Amino acid sequence: MSALEVKYKVLPHGAGLKAPFQATAGAAGLDLCAAVPTDEPMVIEAGDHGIVPLGFALGLPEGYEAQIRPRSGLAAKFAVTTLNAPGTIDADYRGEVMVILINHGKKPFTINRGDRIAQMVIAPVPKITMIETDLLDTTERGAGGHGSTGVATS
Repeated sequence: MSALEVKYKVLPHGAGLKAPFQATAGAAGLDLCAAVPTDEPMVIEAGDHGIVPLGFALGLPEGYEAQIRPRSGLAAKFAVTTLNAPGTIDADYRGEVMVILINHGKKPFTINRGDRIAQMVIAPVPKITMIETDLLDTTERGAGGHGSTGVATS
Protein backbone atom coordinates (compact mmCIF):
# COMPACT_ATOMS: atom_id res chain seq x y z
CA MET A 1 0.00 0.00 0.00
CA SER A 2 1.38 3.41 -0.88
CA ALA A 3 1.58 6.17 1.70
CA LEU A 4 -0.98 8.97 1.67
CA GLU A 5 0.82 12.31 1.43
CA VAL A 6 -0.61 14.93 3.78
CA LYS A 7 0.83 18.44 3.82
CA TYR A 8 1.23 20.31 7.08
CA LYS A 9 2.50 23.75 8.02
CA VAL A 10 4.50 24.38 11.19
CA LEU A 11 3.30 27.50 13.00
CA PRO A 12 5.80 29.72 14.86
CA HIS A 13 4.99 28.28 18.31
CA GLY A 14 5.31 24.73 16.91
CA ALA A 15 8.90 25.15 15.70
CA GLY A 16 11.19 22.40 16.94
CA LEU A 17 8.42 19.97 17.85
CA LYS A 18 8.18 16.53 16.34
CA ALA A 19 5.80 16.36 13.37
CA PRO A 20 2.75 14.09 13.79
CA PHE A 21 4.18 10.56 13.64
CA GLN A 22 3.26 6.89 13.84
CA ALA A 23 5.16 5.56 16.85
CA THR A 24 5.30 2.01 15.50
CA ALA A 25 5.03 0.40 12.06
CA GLY A 26 1.55 -0.94 12.88
CA ALA A 27 0.15 2.21 14.49
CA ALA A 28 -3.09 3.54 12.99
CA GLY A 29 -2.78 6.93 14.65
CA LEU A 30 -0.15 9.63 14.48
CA ASP A 31 0.95 10.92 17.89
CA LEU A 32 0.39 14.64 18.46
CA CYS A 33 2.70 16.78 20.61
CA ALA A 34 1.65 19.75 22.72
CA ALA A 35 2.90 23.15 21.55
CA VAL A 36 2.74 24.89 24.92
CA PRO A 37 5.63 27.19 25.85
CA THR A 38 8.63 25.47 27.46
CA ASP A 39 8.50 27.80 30.45
CA GLU A 40 4.68 27.68 30.80
CA PRO A 41 3.35 24.12 31.14
CA MET A 42 -0.42 23.86 30.84
CA VAL A 43 -2.26 22.52 33.88
CA ILE A 44 -5.74 21.05 33.61
CA GLU A 45 -7.30 20.83 37.04
CA ALA A 46 -9.30 17.79 38.12
CA GLY A 47 -12.76 17.97 36.56
CA ASP A 48 -11.73 20.75 34.15
CA HIS A 49 -10.85 20.85 30.46
CA GLY A 50 -8.55 22.87 28.24
CA ILE A 51 -7.65 23.43 24.61
CA VAL A 52 -4.10 22.33 23.83
CA PRO A 53 -2.36 23.93 20.83
CA LEU A 54 -0.40 21.63 18.53
CA GLY A 55 1.56 24.23 16.54
CA PHE A 56 0.63 23.06 13.05
CA ALA A 57 -2.07 23.32 10.39
CA LEU A 58 -3.10 20.62 7.93
CA GLY A 59 -3.71 20.55 4.20
CA LEU A 60 -5.77 17.38 3.97
CA PRO A 61 -6.58 16.08 0.50
CA GLU A 62 -10.22 16.33 -0.54
CA GLY A 63 -12.12 13.22 0.44
CA TYR A 64 -10.30 12.77 3.79
CA GLU A 65 -10.75 13.85 7.39
CA ALA A 66 -8.45 13.77 10.39
CA GLN A 67 -9.92 12.27 13.53
CA ILE A 68 -8.45 13.44 16.84
CA ARG A 69 -8.61 10.63 19.37
CA PRO A 70 -7.49 9.99 22.95
CA ARG A 71 -4.29 8.19 23.86
CA SER A 72 -5.13 5.11 25.87
CA GLY A 73 -2.15 5.56 28.21
CA LEU A 74 -3.32 9.01 29.33
CA ALA A 75 -6.81 7.67 29.95
CA ALA A 76 -5.62 4.59 31.85
CA LYS A 77 -2.95 6.30 33.96
CA PHE A 78 -4.38 9.78 34.53
CA ALA A 79 -8.09 9.67 33.49
CA VAL A 80 -7.34 12.30 30.83
CA THR A 81 -9.07 12.00 27.47
CA THR A 82 -10.33 14.07 24.55
CA LEU A 83 -13.61 15.80 25.28
CA ASN A 84 -15.12 15.42 21.81
CA ALA A 85 -13.87 12.03 20.73
CA PRO A 86 -13.25 11.76 17.96
CA GLY A 87 -12.84 15.38 17.00
CA THR A 88 -13.01 15.93 13.25
CA ILE A 89 -10.66 18.10 11.19
CA ASP A 90 -12.35 18.68 7.83
CA ALA A 91 -10.39 18.63 4.57
CA ASP A 92 -11.08 22.34 3.97
CA TYR A 93 -9.92 23.56 7.43
CA ARG A 94 -6.57 25.37 7.37
CA GLY A 95 -6.30 26.72 10.92
CA GLU A 96 -4.25 25.37 13.78
CA VAL A 97 -5.06 21.84 14.89
CA MET A 98 -5.85 21.78 18.61
CA VAL A 99 -7.06 19.17 21.08
CA ILE A 100 -9.72 19.57 23.76
CA LEU A 101 -8.60 17.51 26.76
CA ILE A 102 -10.63 16.81 29.88
CA ASN A 103 -9.21 15.67 33.21
CA HIS A 104 -11.55 13.12 34.80
CA GLY A 105 -8.87 12.37 37.39
CA LYS A 106 -8.57 13.48 40.99
CA LYS A 107 -5.31 15.44 40.60
CA PRO A 108 -4.21 18.27 38.29
CA PHE A 109 -2.69 17.08 35.00
CA THR A 110 0.37 18.95 33.69
CA ILE A 111 1.15 19.16 29.98
CA ASN A 112 4.71 20.05 29.02
CA ARG A 113 5.99 21.15 25.63
CA GLY A 114 6.35 18.14 23.35
CA ASP A 115 4.21 15.78 25.44
CA ARG A 116 2.23 13.34 23.31
CA ILE A 117 -1.33 14.22 24.27
CA ALA A 118 -3.57 12.71 21.57
CA GLN A 119 -3.47 10.84 18.28
CA MET A 120 -4.72 11.61 14.80
CA VAL A 121 -6.17 9.08 12.37
CA ILE A 122 -6.58 10.10 8.73
CA ALA A 123 -9.65 8.47 7.19
CA PRO A 124 -11.45 8.59 3.84
CA VAL A 125 -14.81 10.32 3.74
CA PRO A 126 -17.20 9.40 0.91
CA LYS A 127 -19.40 11.96 -0.79
CA ILE A 128 -22.93 11.44 0.50
CA THR A 129 -26.25 11.87 -1.29
CA MET A 130 -29.22 11.64 1.06
CA ILE A 131 -32.32 10.06 -0.49
CA GLU A 132 -35.66 10.59 1.24
CA THR A 133 -37.92 7.55 1.38
CA ASP A 134 -41.05 6.32 3.15
CA LEU A 135 -39.77 2.76 3.50
CA LEU A 136 -36.43 1.49 4.86
CA ASP A 137 -35.00 -2.02 4.56
CA THR A 138 -35.84 -4.25 7.51
CA THR A 139 -33.07 -5.60 9.78
CA GLU A 140 -32.89 -7.99 12.72
CA ARG A 141 -32.34 -5.04 15.09
CA GLY A 142 -35.01 -2.81 13.59
CA ALA A 143 -35.67 0.36 15.60
CA GLY A 144 -34.12 -1.02 18.80
CA GLY A 145 -31.84 1.64 20.23
CA HIS A 146 -29.69 2.37 23.28
CA GLY A 147 -28.93 -0.98 24.88
CA SER A 148 -31.53 -2.95 22.93
CA THR A 149 -29.02 -5.72 22.12
CA GLY A 150 -28.18 -6.24 25.80
CA VAL A 151 -24.85 -6.47 27.61
CA ALA A 152 -24.03 -10.14 28.08
CA THR A 153 -22.81 -12.28 25.17
CA SER A 154 -24.52 -15.50 26.32
